[in-house]
Parts: sequence; C-alpha cells; structure tokens
Amino acid sequence: MKSLRDAKIGKTVTVVKLHGEGPLKRRILDMGITKGVEIYIRKVAPLGDPIEVTVRGYELSIRKADAEMIEID
Repeated sequence: MKSLRDAKIGKTVTVVKLHGEGPLKRRILDMGITKGVEIYIRKVAPLGDPIEVTVRGYELSIRKADAEMIEID
C-alpha cells in the first residue's frame, strides 16, 4: 500500500481508498479528499510535516499522520 505520505513533490496522484474511521475519516472527507480525486503534491515542510497539496482547485496542508491514511495510486 502506498500512502499520500510517500508521494514525491511535484507529482499528481489519485486517491484509491481512505483508511481510518469515525471523526478522523469524516474530517478527511470534509476536506474534499474522496476516492478517485486527484491530488498534486506542492511541497513538504523542512521537517516533513505538514504536506501542502492541491485538491479540487484549492491548497491544503495535511499532517503526515492524516496523509498516511490516504491510499494512493
């Protein structure tokens, strides 16, 4: 399984599946990250947390712990 955390800067990836449950999964869905959506990896902070991405035309910063729950292709 490859997660969003493993994606390289400058790549566009597609969400395959969301892991996790309850409020955490709901928060990821509320940010617009759903199955089949494309995510562009803009940049990563110097210490690796957070990751800045572009989803559905807007910029979003996501923590590594949350990014690990997003399975990509």
